[in-house]
Amino acid sequence: MAAEAVVYVRTLYPQNRRSGSHSHRRLCSCIRACQPSNDKSKFYKELGLFSLRKRIEDTVMNAEMLAPSALEAEEATRSKQEEIINGYDLWDDLNRTNDSLLKLADSSEVVDSLKDLQFKAEEARLITELAGKDVIDYRLLKQAYTASVDIKKSLDKYKISKLLKGPYDAEGACVIIEAGSEGELSENQIWADRLLKMYTKWARKQGYNGRVIEKRASKIGGIKSAIIEFESKYAYGYLSGERGVHCVTRSSQSQSQCDEVSLAAVNVIPLFLNTAPDLIIDDMDLDVSYIAASKHKHRVIESVCIQHVPTGLKVQSSDLYSWHQFVDV
Repeated sequence: MAAEAVVYVRTLYPQNRRSGSHSHRRLCSCIRACQPSNDKSKFYKELGLFSLRKRIEDTVMNAEMLAPSALEAEEATRSKQEEIINGYDLWDDLNRTNDSLLKLADSSEVVDSLKDLQFKAEEARLITELAGKDVIDYRLLKQAYTASVDIKKSLDKYKISKLLKGPYDAEGACVIIEAGSEGELSENQIWADRLLKMYTKWARKQGYNGRVIEKRASKIGGIKSAIIEFESKYAYGYLSGERGVHCVTRSSQSQSQCDEVSLAAVNVIPLFLNTAPDLIIDDMDLDVSYIAASKHKHRVIESVCIQHVPTGLKVQSSDLYSWHQFVDV
């Protein structure tokens, strides 16, 4: 960058022969002095390094403040779970045994993650100190910053797991998206497709195992409905707040018309990963319907719908089944 200096020059013109007066004018001349910007570059570089080190130190300090007390509490919980398991015969009540073993495994996993968090925090602190001695080692500083990012993610994950205490928050999730039937149908279906892409992109970013198990495309663009399964822990806790009607409002091109609104309904139900409640369902309470079609001289099932009559709960699958597969199911 160049430093710029402005110099004002006052010039007296010669006498005007016609008027016999002197005219005084001020001329402004801009002189640019090109000076080296090394000092400014050095300042910004030092400022960036200070900000980076401050961020690393704050993350490490938060981890060192939280991890010891959290680790002590989680180790006490694990010890209590071990006492419960040792206090009775595992073969007396298999359901109770499975529940206790799952809780013990969860406690052990949390304890291991907190120990790993403490190790990473200590490592990041030592690397930061080494990187700042005499000559700054940018390679070490980058390594410390990467470790601090992992520490922050682990801290956030642990804090959120403590907040998600609902009965099914630790389970996976099944997200059902349906385009709205009111308003402009094509825009509703396009909006539903955008929601589908948003949830799948969010799953990839979170490292979740999300897969689209059903997708009903529309001929005019977008989707009619879709079902996504997230087979990851705490997925239901994260996504349960998405339940409801999602809308987007767009300004109408014509001032005389109202704003255009696109609607899509989202439902979230828990997806049991390790255990599922033992439910006894009478076959007489189920209403099974299907849509059949002929394809390549074979009878296939395009859609199967099962409704539990007493509760009104309904499940549907749009995968193609052969008639023999449908009879077996």
